[in-house]
This record gives sequence, C-alpha cells and structure tokens, in this order.
Amino acid sequence: MIHLKNLAILLLMSAVAISCTSQEEVNLYSARHYDTDLELYDNFTEETGITVNLIEGGSDELIERIDSEGLNSPADLLITVDAGRLWRAKEAGVLQPYDSEQLNEAVPQELRDRDGEWVGLSRRVRGIVYHTERVSPDELAGYWDLADDNWEGRVCIRSSNNIYNQSLVASLIETHGVADTEEWATNFVENFARDPQGGDTDQIRAVAAGVCDVAVVNHYYLARLMESEDQEDQEVANQVAMHFPSEENGGSHVNISGAGIAANAPNEANATRFLEYLVTEEAQRLYAVANNEFPIIGGMELPPVLEQFGTFESDAVNVTAYGENNPEAIRLMDRAGWR
Repeated sequence: MIHLKNLAILLLMSAVAISCTSQEEVNLYSARHYDTDLELYDNFTEETGITVNLIEGGSDELIERIDSEGLNSPADLLITVDAGRLWRAKEAGVLQPYDSEQLNEAVPQELRDRDGEWVGLSRRVRGIVYHTERVSPDELAGYWDLADDNWEGRVCIRSSNNIYNQSLVASLIETHGVADTEEWATNFVENFARDPQGGDTDQIRAVAAGVCDVAVVNHYYLARLMESEDQEDQEVANQVAMHFPSEENGGSHVNISGAGIAANAPNEANATRFLEYLVTEEAQRLYAVANNEFPIIGGMELPPVLEQFGTFESDAVNVTAYGENNPEAIRLMDRAGWR
C-alpha cells in the first residue's frame, strides 16, 4: 500500500513531468495552401520553440468553424486571402484586436483593418492582362476605361460571385460612389467577350486564344504561367503582358492575404508573436515572394518574374472598404447584369 506521503511525491513528480513535456504552441486556421508556408512554420518553430498546429480549409468554412466552436475554440489565428473575407470574419465576431507596435510599423495603414483586428501579409495586385499583338500598351489606362466603347466585345473576366471582383467593385464604390460605379459596371458588362466563366488563369488563356483582347486578373496567376515548365503554359505567357493602372488612371487595385487573432485564442501571446514573425524580411521571402506575391514590407529584392511586371501605384483605398462595401458591390453587380 502506498503511503500518503509517497503518493504526494509521486503526484508532484507526475505534474513536473507533464509540465516539462508540454509545448508552447499556436493553433493556425489557414485558407492558404502553399508548400512554402509549411517551410515558414517550421522555421518559426525552430526559431522560437513554438509549435504551429495547422488546420486547413476554405475561408468561409474556417470562419464558420471558429464561430461554431465558440468559447471553446482552439483557434489562435485565422489566415485567409482577400480583405473582404477578413472583414467577414470580423463581422462574425471571430477576431479580436491585436496589440503590436511592430505590426503597425511594418504594415502600411491602408493594408490593415481600421479597427486593428487584422493585418495584410502580402499584396495581390489586380492588373490588366493584354495580348501583345492585338493591343498596344498606349491603349491601356485603368479599370474605369475598360467600360469605354472601344473595348466592346474585347474583355474577359470571371463571375460576379468571385470575391476578387467583388473587392475591386467595392474599391471603385469607395472612390467613385454607388451611382457612378453602377453606370461603369453596366457599360463594362456590355464589353464582355463572353459570359463570365472560369478562374483567373482561364481568363489569361482566353486572351492568348483570341477569345478576348484583355482580362482583369490577379498578377500572380500570370507569374505562375511564366514560371511553369509546361510548354503550353509558356506559349500562353509569351503572348500576353501585364498592365498596372497608374495613379493618373486611378491607380492599381491592391488586395491582400492577411490574418487576425481569434476572439477566444488560448495562446494569444504566441499568435501575436507569430504575426510579428510573418512581417519580418526572412518570413516575407517565403510567405509572399516565394509565391509570387508582393511583400507587405518595402525595400525587398524581388524575383525576376515580379521585376518584369515593373512597379505599381496603388489606388490607396483602405482595404477595410472592400468588406464594408461588399454587400452594395454584390447588389450593384447584379443590377448591372454581371453574372
């Protein structure tokens, strides 16, 4: 029979053993699915001793999951793409304000939530791809000009249910107002070469195939084709080029991938530390540049494929507006006949 004193010693030793084997961790819910991100998580663990537990899924799926888990949610951090989706997470009440001067200093003000509940971690520019033999760069200006009569039957773009397009229209609403943007959208739709279909890569392929002369796409889709080892991808990429609207022509629409700390994060301090790591130059090379996204911080050397695109001038709209104006953008696109 174990003496009470000995039992107490055994219990104490067990508690010490559990404490010694427990790990610091951060539970990450991520809608990004890149191999380079996995390398990033390993580097963070090696540097800090904090284990990254990864749960992957679609953006809306993860937001709903955190919401349904409620107070007992293990989620510490939500990473997703497009400011519109981060706004949805904020509206659902699944995020909380972060407390970090490092994040505020590293991330430009227009690329983070006005209320400090999420930050951008990479830049995604929605540019205009054009066929180099059928379109002169001198013909191109900004998104607004694609509603002009001279582009009738020459434009390809994906459907209105795509969050990238919704955020573009939300940005135009912020700059031009609802009435003018609806007039633009109505004329823009009349210039479509075909009914919206497929993803951004499909729009680029359509330009190369002669279905249309220009398409509105996120820049990294073209970058992937340019770097592809597939001969067909190379043939497509060799027929097109990327145009970024200048400030004079309204500027380029810049979206983000980004992250926010979960409202009931059990490891809030580790989540903050992980976010701060993601805006270091070391992390940005893997998180952004390796995936052909533009880094959130300035002054970094870019790979040749991004250098070929040249510089871009942002429209300077705070990305929070993409979410705030999203419901109106959807209604407006529907009224304009954008399917």
